[in-house]
Amino acid sequence: MSKSVYSIVLSDEVVQAVDDMAYRLGMSRSNLIDRILAERVSCTTPEMRIHEIFSLVEQALDRRFLPVPGMSGSVMAVKTPLRFKYKPTVKYSVELYRDLSGCVGRLKVTMRTQSAELSALCDGFFKLWSELEKKYLGGLFKGGFPVTLAPTCYTRDLYETGGRKLTDDEIAAAISRYIETFSAAMNRYFDDPTAPERCEQIYKEYLGGGVSIV
Repeated sequence: MSKSVYSIVLSDEVVQAVDDMAYRLGMSRSNLIDRILAERVSCTTPEMRIHEIFSLVEQALDRRFLPVPGMSGSVMAVKTPLRFKYKPTVKYSVELYRDLSGCVGRLKVTMRTQSAELSALCDGFFKLWSELEKKYLGGLFKGGFPVTLAPTCYTRDLYETGGRKLTDDEIAAAISRYIETFSAAMNRYFDDPTAPERCEQIYKEYLGGGVSIV
């Protein structure tokens, strides 16, 4: 669904009310007006789909994952504690694209810490996880598996499989399941970094359940 620029005349009071609501919802004025008009004429916009998917993701994740407020309309984030003596928090940010087909979005996993020990463990797990993804899914991508590693940061693209457009429920279920799998494996790694085969088993079980987004 493409977008165009239109000139409309609105009263100052309406604009102020729209701006106040947009601020509370973390949206721009244009996106909120677009959403209000779309709802009025029963038209589903990509932004409305993304909002619905994010709501479904938050519902699907268990209570350990808490929403991070203040994100933009195309990005959601949740955080969860890691089983470690410092009780660090891991943040999962999901960006979805308006087309929602092919490459549907991007996931970024980050952890902020000043502990050298914690940073080393985090980077060790991210490296292990990227190797597992490349091992089992790398053959699906001609240019290599779409993952980027940085200090205490893991970023990967999200692609739909099967050559068909997924429903909102399917996209939300796939994203939430991946986040929960990633979190479970990361906790297992921190329990015993010398046993990477445990993380691999978690990843294989995840793939064995069938994946609609890789």
